Amino acid sequence: MDRIVKATAANAQIRIFAADTRDTVEEARNRHDTTPVATAALGRLLCAGAMMSTMQKGEDDLLTLKITGDGPLGAITVTADSNANVKGYVANPKVDLPLNAVGKLDVSKAVGNGRLDVIRDMGLKEPYVGQTPLISGEIAEDITYYFANSEQVPSSVGLGVLVDRDLSVKRAGGFIVQLLPFASEEVIEKLEENLKQISAVTTFFEQGGTPESLIETLAAGMEPNITETVPVRFYCNCSRERVEKALISIGKEELNSMIEEGKPVTLNCGFCNTDYTFTPEELKELSLRQ
Repeated sequence: MDRIVKATAANAQIRIFAADTRDTVEEARNRHDTTPVATAALGRLLCAGAMMSTMQKGEDDLLTLKITGDGPLGAITVTADSNANVKGYVANPKVDLPLNAVGKLDVSKAVGNGRLDVIRDMGLKEPYVGQTPLISGEIAEDITYYFANSEQVPSSVGLGVLVDRDLSVKRAGGFIVQLLPFASEEVIEKLEENLKQISAVTTFFEQGGTPESLIETLAAGMEPNITETVPVRFYCNCSRERVEKALISIGKEELNSMIEEGKPVTLNCGFCNTDYTFTPEELKELSLRQ
C-alpha cells in the first residue's frame, strides 16, 4: 500500500517524511501513457506533492506544485489535498531522450531551466504562492532549494522513480528531512552522516527497504519516533456533473454554437486524462438549464 510515514527524531529537532508511491506513479503512467523520462519526472513531483500536502494544517487545504521549464517536457503540474490524494500531468508525455552520461533517465535535460511554483490554497481570498528558480531540473534539488529560500526551512529531499523494462513503474518514493529552528550542531552533523547512507531512494526500496526502515536509516542514533502514517493515492475529483457545470458556465451563445454544429463535444480532464462526451441532445438539455 502506498503511504507516507511521518516521524520526528533527536527530541523533535528534526522531522521526517518517507513515502512509498509506486502504485500512485504507476496509475499516473497508465492514465497519461508517459515515456520513461516523463514517468520519472511526473512521478518525482507526485511524490513531493503528496509529502508536502501532509504538512498542511487545514482539512480543505490544497497544494499545487508546478514546474515550468524550457525542456521538451514542458510544464509539470501536481495537485494534492491534505489527505495525500494526489493527481498530476506533464504537458508533453511522449518525450523520449537518450540516457544521461551515467546511464540514468535524463530528467534534468527533459525539464530544462525555469522555475518552481508552490501554491498553497488555504481558503483565504488569495492563495500563498512561493516561486524559486530551478537549480538542476532533477526536482529533488529544486524542492530542497525552495524550502531553504522561500520557507527558510533547511531540508534534504530525495525522490526517485525506477522504470522497469516493460516501462511500468518498478519502484517510486522519496523522503523529506527538515531541521527545526533549535536543531543542534551535533544533530546536524549526525543527519549529514546518515544521509550519506542513502545513495538513491529506489535502490533502497529495491533492496527491500520500506518507508519505516528509511526513517530508521535517516535518523539512526537519534531515536526516531513515528507519529503518523498517511495512505497515498492517485485521485482526481473530476466528474461528469462538474463538466456539465463548466459547460453551462460558458454562456448560452457559445453553447448554442456547439449545438448548431450538430456534433458530439468531448472535453478532457488534463489531470486524469478522462474524456467526457456530450451529444447535441445532451447539450440542448444543458442549454435549458442556463
